[in-house]
Amino acid sequence: MTFELNVSALWPVLAPALAAVVVLVLDVAWPRARSAHLWVAAAGLAGGAVGTIPAILQSSADSTGAFCLPSGPCLYAASSLTGGLQLLALGSAAVVLVLTWGEWGRAGRGGPTVAPTVVLVALFLAATAGVAAVPAARDLGTLLVGLELATLPVVGLVALERRAQRHAEAIAGAVALLTTSLVSFALLALGAALWVAATGTALLSPEAAATAAAVPERSALLLLSAVFVLAGLGFKLSAVPFHAWTPLTYSTAPLPVTTFLAGTSKVAALGGMIVLVQALAGSSGFALVAVAVIAAVTMTLGNAMALRQDDLVHLLAWSAVAQAGWLMLPLASLSSRAVHAAGGYLAVYVVATVLAFVVVITVAHRPGGGAAIEDHRSLARRQPLSAAALGFALLTLAGLPPAIIGLVAKVVVLRPVAADGTWWLLVVATLNIALGIAVYVRWLAALIERESPEELVAADVAPEPLAYAMPWTHRVLIGVLTTLLLLGSIAPVGIF
Repeated sequence: MTFELNVSALWPVLAPALAAVVVLVLDVAWPRARSAHLWVAAAGLAGGAVGTIPAILQSSADSTGAFCLPSGPCLYAASSLTGGLQLLALGSAAVVLVLTWGEWGRAGRGGPTVAPTVVLVALFLAATAGVAAVPAARDLGTLLVGLELATLPVVGLVALERRAQRHAEAIAGAVALLTTSLVSFALLALGAALWVAATGTALLSPEAAATAAAVPERSALLLLSAVFVLAGLGFKLSAVPFHAWTPLTYSTAPLPVTTFLAGTSKVAALGGMIVLVQALAGSSGFALVAVAVIAAVTMTLGNAMALRQDDLVHLLAWSAVAQAGWLMLPLASLSSRAVHAAGGYLAVYVVATVLAFVVVITVAHRPGGGAAIEDHRSLARRQPLSAAALGFALLTLAGLPPAIIGLVAKVVVLRPVAADGTWWLLVVATLNIALGIAVYVRWLAALIERESPEELVAADVAPEPLAYAMPWTHRVLIGVLTTLLLLGSIAPVGIF
């Protein structure tokens, strides 16, 4: 058997993977290299992003295959949606690289609680390559390997906390993520085995699934397969009831790694969900009902718990759970429009969430700063530009004007549900819009809160705090991400 190998289609995955190999070889040839590893990583992400352009420029009905079998099917297929998800993953990974640039560059040959720069960068690039591979997977092997490659290196990044006083907590968060990953893989592997038993093939083919669904004995296996794979992907997406790892890991990991989990990793999770739902087209109505129920419970619990949080990392963790419900919502109504709506919503969510994390990291790095909502009180007076950017990100997540892009995203993901007549799900989603507004407006109110006269007097007599200059890289990231949201609000139709 021979494969038709199309390297150009694979480039969004190959570029970060090859960069990881180059980093490891470079460390052997040039042991004192530090920033060189980071520049190689940046080149790998940039090369992968350029490689997504041909796929994005295709029509929505076309795809470019790789590892194609002589009989026709391909194990990897890049459509316009796939290219968009890969570009989103590589872009958000680039933000994380910029956030970690100084810290990872100083790691050098390592220390008591931190790995050498080469290890950190190699783990980061390997995880990014896995994320980029998942949306294009068209067989079970590629899907499972891509999902685990997107997760396991992040376990190492979570555990390698630089600050000694938080190292034990980081280990606990890494163990939670590792345990979740192992359970998730077990469910995915079981689901994959049942899929092969039901369809007779490892290809994620709608035709094979439809054929199996027409035979009663095989349709039961197909149903079990869908349930187990959905459960395994639910762990990755932080969907209820598979979400317990999220608050712990988010709050104990280094903040840039948390940003990777909240942004880049979600591309792999939703990409896998889209691949599965497309493969089940017209063959398993129960699977779509399960998606609807999980989406409703996930967004409700996530918003309810986020409303109670004062720690902003915990709040963003529960926000990620709630947004996972919104990401799954349109997939309960299978159509090309629904799949693209989920992808568009993911793009809006990732940009807004990553922007929020960048501002949280910036405030936390100030002298005496932290990641509690109290640390953001009156931020509009102290850092007006950062507060304005954060406020726009929160309005986007809430779906409130003037962040039109957030409002359009919610309307677009609700349209397939309304078109299908799933009114109970539409009612639950509408109620969660109100809950979500309460979550983000509470944070927004803290940003613009005015100090009392007593606090102003105390500030006048208190010694001047240490000068703090925001890193120029943070300024650039905040500016670029805010500009993306502003442009999306001016012309949101092009995103979906």
